[in-house]
Amino acid sequence: MPPRFLYNDPSFKRRRQKLRNESTPAERKLWGHLRKSQFLGLKFQRQYGIGPYVLDFFCPEMRLAIEVDGDSHFRPGARAYDRQRQKFIESEDITVVRFLNTDIHENIDGVLEQLHKVITNLCLPPTLGGRTHGKKP
Repeated sequence: MPPRFLYNDPSFKRRRQKLRNESTPAERKLWGHLRKSQFLGLKFQRQYGIGPYVLDFFCPEMRLAIEVDGDSHFRPGARAYDRQRQKFIESEDITVVRFLNTDIHENIDGVLEQLHKVITNLCLPPTLGGRTHGKKP
């Protein structure tokens, strides 16, 4: 049976709030650059629910998810879980971009530059390598 709510299922609200309140230093640092539409004028949301998963950051306009990967993503079984999770998210026509905690802490300018490139690519016409929103490439 498919989930009743694809986006921000109310039954996961406390979990999303807890994740927001206990965000990692890397998430807080990146959020400082994304909040209040200050990055390219795009609105990002923190701890946004998609089906049974919670995205670190999500831009509905671009259908872009940003995941911040810390130590927990390198534990046994984590890669398989991340692949399954990403496959589900991408099946909803959402692009997923991942950054390591260390990259955010040591090279935030490089992270923001890479993010800018991803967003630019999403805005390009399909003939130039971009994506048309609402349609799979």
